[in-house]
Amino acid sequence: MSNLSRRSFLRTGLAGGATLAVSTVSTAALAAKPAKGLYIPGTYSAKAAGIGDIVVTMTFDENRITDVVLNVAHETPSIGQAAAERLKSSLMAAQSAQIDVVSGASITSNAVMKAAGKCIAQAKGEIPVEVVSNGADADADSGDWLGKAPEIAEKSITATYTTDVLVVGCGTGGLFAVCAAAEEGAKVIGIDRFSTGTGVRGDVGGLDSRYQKAWGTKIDKFDFVTMMTQYAAGHINQDLVKVFCEQSGAVVDWYGDRLAERGVELWHESGDKDDHTRYEHFAIGHSPRWAGKTTEDGKKLNGNIVLVDYAKKLGARFDYNTRMVKLEKQAGRVTGCIAETGDGKFVRYIAKKGVVVATGGYAQNYQMLEALQPWNLRVIGRNGGLPGARGDGIRACLWAGAAMDETHSTMLFDRCALRIDQPTGAETAKKGDSGFFWIGSQPWLKVNADGKRFFNESGTYENILHADEYQKGHCHYTLFDANWPEQTKQFKMHGCSRVHPFENGADPNILWSVFAEKMLPGLIEKGFVVKADTIEELARKLGLPEKTLKATVERYNTLAQNGKDEDYGKEPHRLAALTKAPFYGAKNTGYILCTMDGIRIDTTMNAIDTDGNPIPGLYVIGNDSGGFFANTYPNLATGVACGRTVTFGRLVGKHLAKA
Repeated sequence: MSNLSRRSFLRTGLAGGATLAVSTVSTAALAAKPAKGLYIPGTYSAKAAGIGDIVVTMTFDENRITDVVLNVAHETPSIGQAAAERLKSSLMAAQSAQIDVVSGASITSNAVMKAAGKCIAQAKGEIPVEVVSNGADADADSGDWLGKAPEIAEKSITATYTTDVLVVGCGTGGLFAVCAAAEEGAKVIGIDRFSTGTGVRGDVGGLDSRYQKAWGTKIDKFDFVTMMTQYAAGHINQDLVKVFCEQSGAVVDWYGDRLAERGVELWHESGDKDDHTRYEHFAIGHSPRWAGKTTEDGKKLNGNIVLVDYAKKLGARFDYNTRMVKLEKQAGRVTGCIAETGDGKFVRYIAKKGVVVATGGYAQNYQMLEALQPWNLRVIGRNGGLPGARGDGIRACLWAGAAMDETHSTMLFDRCALRIDQPTGAETAKKGDSGFFWIGSQPWLKVNADGKRFFNESGTYENILHADEYQKGHCHYTLFDANWPEQTKQFKMHGCSRVHPFENGADPNILWSVFAEKMLPGLIEKGFVVKADTIEELARKLGLPEKTLKATVERYNTLAQNGKDEDYGKEPHRLAALTKAPFYGAKNTGYILCTMDGIRIDTTMNAIDTDGNPIPGLYVIGNDSGGFFANTYPNLATGVACGRTVTFGRLVGKHLAKA
């Protein structure tokens, strides 16, 4: 594939191999029983299947487990990943693999216990030591992120299923596609590699929804297209953005109807009418108000449950624990795919009208990230990409002859806090040991490792992260004081960075009090945020030069008191002096949400080949698709990524059903 030559160069020169977690004991000791005590001292790793693969690494002395490291990067962020710290603490306290299941995270808990049991058995000499890949995507070759389509012998195919529409990946976009196709009377099957879909993202962007109309929000379509083009520096297909602008409002309304059927309100996240900032905000976000809503059997209600239940009533079928291995083509047309089931069997799906690929991009595939966009890996410390985002869909489309964006980008938020001795970069992100610093996007004073201000802190989430590329350690330090709750109110932030209710009463994603009472104490306890009585003490705890930082704070306080930022031009209402102890600080870097580049598509979501022509039968949506974003995420258009995904998902489902 000649158009992949640049990427071939990148992956040859830059792609890293898997990080191996291996036992530190000698080969001779592997078959031995402990000479004394319970264990053969050393470090052991084991893998087990949760929502995705989980790796447990345990260190032993002769009689105790002395350390536990959990790699749960492929688990659902709000469930399995959130349970990791409790599971680690339980293993250490119990000194055993038999621990209580964390409520709501039973799949992850059981996988951790299974892997921990294997680590203990290795340390006792009862089973051979396991060598575990602990980082790079196991589905990718160690030397080439793209690899080749696997050869599956015909005799290995154990079953064949025929449908009108096949949707590969039942997350945000996939569910909207399944529902739309089923509504139009098509026979539709959705497959997903996990035991359930990865859910629907919370903030759904759209223009001209009934919710916006009720509040009086009106956004000019061409202003929006211009903004998207500017953020992407022209590396987009404006026709795709126009489709979003023209169709997204109706899709948001449809989703609102499905939520209302389950007693859930959808709220428009309005902007503040008197908010004047250098970066224009487009109030397109909509979020469900889930609080207290449950299913009939007491489970917490969510978007996945709402849409799966709805689709099943319309006759849709879902095959979970089923992973696409490769697409199949006949006479130039994609006819379906071969998939592998959870018990290791191969099955064939034939899609008479088309295949929709919606596997979520490649945020969890570090080989692809390193090969295609290594600059972004230098300014991260945390990965919140969904567990299925391993590049399966994009690779399968490339094997089938599709073309990919030539510019590569990742959605990054400046909400990762590290301990001062932790470096930024992919290796730190892989370990999963970082602070979820939700208020990192607030426009407080931010300085570099020399204790100097270097950037206008009011803008997009990614801007300061890319400015970090020019700073020591590829990071910055966020400083705030005891007045922070009131300051976050005066800042009038937008989208998910807002921690106070919106002007129209819509809830923020996380309320300031939740951060104050639950998140901040934990960050301080674990060393991700430091607390001090003086600026000098704060500097020492952050490893910053005391005199320089004190001078920087004094200068900033003067600017704030005068209400004019003469150094970087920050808006007056986002200048907040540091005057009241205690003072807080955090070493700040990037947090991956998803990748934004993908397969080229036209306005029907039909994949484009390397000659610029549509590939019959192949359609791509969501983070597997391209042409919509480049360079940086326009986070001041709240939910535009999710909104694009659900809009195109619904449109392609309807299109194929009628084909």
